[in-house]
Amino acid sequence: MDKYLEILHKYWGYPDFRGIQREIIESIGSGNDTLGLMPTGGGKSLTFQVPALAQKGVCIVITPLISLMKDQVDHLRQKDIPAAAIYSGMRHDDIVSTLENCVFGGIKLLYISPERLGSELFQAKLSHTKVSFITVDEAHCISQWGYDFRPSYLQIAKVRELVPDAPILALTATATPEVIDDIQKQLAFKKENVFRMSYERKNLAYVVRNTEDKETELIHILKSVGGSAIVYVRTRKRTRDVARMLVESNISATWYHAGLDPEVKSQRQEDWQNGKTRVIVATNAFGMGIDKPDVRLVIHPDAPSSIEAYFQEAGRAGRDGKKSYAVLLWNHRDEHTLRNRIDATYPSKDYIRDVYEHLAYFFEVGVGSGQGTTFEFNIEKFSRVYKYFPLNVNSALVLLQQAGYINYDPEPDTSARVMFKLTRDDLYRLENLPKNEDAVITALLRDYGGLFTDYVYFDESMIAKDSGLSREAIYLALKSLNGKHIVSFIPRKSTPLIRYAVDRVDGKDVILSEDIYDKRKEQFAKRIDAMIDYMKNDDECRSRQLLRYFGETDVNDCGLCDVCLSRKHEKKNGTADIRQAILGFLADGKQHFINELYKLDLSGDAVDKELERLIQEEIVEIDNSYIRKKK
Repeated sequence: MDKYLEILHKYWGYPDFRGIQREIIESIGSGNDTLGLMPTGGGKSLTFQVPALAQKGVCIVITPLISLMKDQVDHLRQKDIPAAAIYSGMRHDDIVSTLENCVFGGIKLLYISPERLGSELFQAKLSHTKVSFITVDEAHCISQWGYDFRPSYLQIAKVRELVPDAPILALTATATPEVIDDIQKQLAFKKENVFRMSYERKNLAYVVRNTEDKETELIHILKSVGGSAIVYVRTRKRTRDVARMLVESNISATWYHAGLDPEVKSQRQEDWQNGKTRVIVATNAFGMGIDKPDVRLVIHPDAPSSIEAYFQEAGRAGRDGKKSYAVLLWNHRDEHTLRNRIDATYPSKDYIRDVYEHLAYFFEVGVGSGQGTTFEFNIEKFSRVYKYFPLNVNSALVLLQQAGYINYDPEPDTSARVMFKLTRDDLYRLENLPKNEDAVITALLRDYGGLFTDYVYFDESMIAKDSGLSREAIYLALKSLNGKHIVSFIPRKSTPLIRYAVDRVDGKDVILSEDIYDKRKEQFAKRIDAMIDYMKNDDECRSRQLLRYFGETDVNDCGLCDVCLSRKHEKKNGTADIRQAILGFLADGKQHFINELYKLDLSGDAVDKELERLIQEEIVEIDNSYIRKKK
């Protein structure tokens, strides 16, 4: 038995690898820079976890989601695999301890957020660490042509210079051909090396439904198809409104967005994960890293801004391989709404400069100062004071970050903190505390030191594990202990943070280059056009349309989507004879004038429609006024 298969059996209990896992593992295991393209649910994590255990040194795993890295570290530790994570909110001592553990070989997988890569401490320790390879998850984030470009990912190339002998494994579930090339360029691949697993999902039926009454249609679909469901909407307010509407229609539902208290988010996700709640109505803040295989329905009443975002969110349905549905509801107003997003996402350069200038007034930062200073940012208050729309402000801040003027974190994961207000002796003299409060105190004392002298950041998942309580119960217990002046408790919060990356300049001197602004706005407009085309094109198999966007052309009709089912219906009604008639006419392999087709005893409109399908499916080709069957 080979070493990779032995590791797979020992730690995961699977009989064999699937898809392109084996090829990716052998490639990175041989020291080659490797890009793996795998669909959501394709088993990406094993492609770096298995070779990490087979090699000497530590595998650095760069991922943008703190919740995801915590979950993966917990799962690995449960298998007795030495793993750790570094993220914002950790105590300095804990970060130092973790990095030193890496230096001395005590950790096999180190998860880290891209924002932490630039820290002097990390880079200093890295230079003394044996690194087996670097894994870049969600690798499309490094490409400025990707739909989710993140400037922090550009730090990865600098980190690579510190460990030049460590190969790179880049992984993504959403990359166009242009982005595939750019990922390898940005990560300085020694040579091109791409492994592709088809993005085709044979159990997933893509449906686009044109409807003027989306709410009624949404209820109808949820009552027609059973099982767990995600409903993706555009705004936080919509999550609540739609969830309440579903509950009023006797459909079990809740809502989720990044602005909810962490304990509420955790509890709602847990209830949905365990089947206590059937439908979760959410913004795009929900889903990445969620491992629920039995989602039968993903519904979009609001169209996303790109095929990439839609494909990733829709792909959360049917990961168990059973028949599932991804449904997009649209009407004539959606095209106008989508096009309006272009200017909302890319406001004018003068507007962006004004926001930058007012930001300095808001924080009282003078020209030539501010570098490295961090501020909590109340976007609603800022928008109210300077008469802006929050959505446009958010877009301006993202662009200012990409231009290098600020670091903007709209949803930081700031860990909860706690400190005991009593002495240790007074604490032990307490009697008749409620069971939950006593359990939380015991768990805190077991897991953390220094609680009587200073605030200590703590991990709710660790306390939950040791106390046997839910996160919500821990939160309520700590709030009660805080009220009794036994502890001082500062809950985890996600107030946006802004840090000046460089000293403030005068607003008129803010430079928004062609690469940062003009070209990216053009790319965004193209993605909007592609989304609109997908919604309006009811002549070509939905799966074909999506796969072609990602560069896959050698695929068959899915037979499941609304377009394919419509064709089956037409076939039953005899209209499929048109296709047969056209192909029969072209069977001689010669070129014919297109006009000759209309001499067949067929409806002209029907011929046009079927001809368009045959061209899209690359069965026939047209050259000027001639048509022939492709060889």
